[in-house]
Amino acid sequence: MYILRTCWHYLLQLDTPVPQRTDAEIAAEVERNYRWNFGANLLDVVTFWFGLNFAAPSTVIPLFLSKLTLNPFIIGLAAMISQAGWYLPQLFTSTYTERLARKKPVVVRLGFFMERLPVWFWPLAALFALHSPFIALALFLLALACHSLGAGMIAPAWQDMIARCFPVTRRGRFFGISTFLGSGGGALGALVSSWLLKTYAFPSNFVATFSVAALFITISWGFLALTREPVQPVPLPASSASHGWVKWTGILREDHNFRRYLQARFVMGLGTMGIGFMTISAVQRWQINDEIVGFFTIALLIGQSLGNLSAGVVADRFGHKLPLEMGTAVLVLAFMLARLAPSSDFYYAVFAMIGFAIGMVLVSGIMISLEFSPPQFRPTYIGIANTIAGIGGGIAPLLGGWIAGKSYHWLFVLSAGCGAIGFMLLHWSVKEPRFVERERPVNRSQ
Repeated sequence: MYILRTCWHYLLQLDTPVPQRTDAEIAAEVERNYRWNFGANLLDVVTFWFGLNFAAPSTVIPLFLSKLTLNPFIIGLAAMISQAGWYLPQLFTSTYTERLARKKPVVVRLGFFMERLPVWFWPLAALFALHSPFIALALFLLALACHSLGAGMIAPAWQDMIARCFPVTRRGRFFGISTFLGSGGGALGALVSSWLLKTYAFPSNFVATFSVAALFITISWGFLALTREPVQPVPLPASSASHGWVKWTGILREDHNFRRYLQARFVMGLGTMGIGFMTISAVQRWQINDEIVGFFTIALLIGQSLGNLSAGVVADRFGHKLPLEMGTAVLVLAFMLARLAPSSDFYYAVFAMIGFAIGMVLVSGIMISLEFSPPQFRPTYIGIANTIAGIGGGIAPLLGGWIAGKSYHWLFVLSAGCGAIGFMLLHWSVKEPRFVERERPVNRSQ
C-alpha cells in the first residue's frame, strides 16, 4: 500500500512544493508562455482530431459495428459509451481535481494510460472481425469504454489547465482556431480513410483506419506534454473533498442561472439521439457503399470546422450562449432534412449541418462552463455541467436505438423536437454568464 501511495504521489506530483505568488505574477507567466502554449496545444488538438476522425464516432464506428451486428441497440450502446463515458465521470473527479495545484500531471501522465493507450485495442478488435465477430464486438466496445471513461476522468483537469493557460477573452479564439484546423485535418484524414475503406477488403480496411487513428492520437499526447502550466496555490483545504455532495447541492440550489443552463443542456443532449443512426439510415434506405460513408465523414468535418471557427469568433465577442443556440438550431434543421430527404445525396448536407452543430456545441459547451464560476471552483462547475449534459447524451442513443428499431422517421422527428425544446429553454431562461453577476452559493466551499 505504501508503494502504491508513493507511486501515486509521484505520478501526480502531490508532494512538490507550490510557490506562493501574486495574481500579477501568475498573469505575467500566462502572458509570457501564451505563444508557446498556443502552439503546443494547437498541435495537440489538430493531431488528435486528425487521428480520431479515422474512427469517426458518427460515421466510421457505426459502419464498423454494422458489419458485426444489425442490432440497433448495440449501435446505440456504442454511441452511449462515447457520450456518457466522456461526460459522466467528471462530476466525481472534479472535486479531487480542484484540490490539485498542478493539473498537467493528471492530464499527461494519467491521460496516457487511461485515454490514449486503449485506442490501440481498436485495430486489434478489427483483426477478430471476420472469424470471431463476437470477440471483435466485445473487445472494441470495452476499449471504447476505457478510452471514453479515461478521457472523462481527466477532462476537468484538462479544461482547468486550458483555462489557466489562456485569458478569458482569448480562450474562444484558441479553441475555435485549434478545433477548426483539427476538423480540417480530420477532413483530410477522412478522405484517406475513405480510400482505405474502398481499397482494402473487410476487415483489413478497418485494421488500417483504426491503426492510423491510434498512431495520431498517441502523437497528439506528445504535443500536450509540452504545455507550460502556470502553477497556482491550492484554493481550498484538503478536507473539502469530503464535502463534495454538500458543494454540488449548494451550487444547484443557489446558482439559479447555472441550474437553468443544466436543464437546457440535458434536454439538448436528448436531442442528439438520432446522430449515431444517420449512417445506418442511409445504408439501409439507399444501400450506399463504404466509400460513400467516408465522404459523409468529410462533409461532417467540413461543417464541424466551420462551426468551430464560427463559435470562437462569435463567443469572444458575444459569449458562448449564442453559439450554443445557433448549433442547436442547425441540428434541429438537420434532423428535419434527414426526415424529408428524397435521396442519399441530401445526406451530404445533413452531415455538414450536424458537423456545424457539433463544432459549435463542442467549443462553447466546454468553454461556457468556465465562465459560470470563479477560478477556485472551476473544476466542480465543469464536472457538474458535463455530467448533466452526459446523462442526457448517454440516455439519448439508447433511446434512439429503441426508436430506430421501430422507425427512423420517428427517431428524427423526436430528435428535432427535443432539440427545439432545448433551444427554447436555453434562449429564454438562461442569461449569458459573462455579462451577469455570478450567483454564488454561500456553502459551495464547505
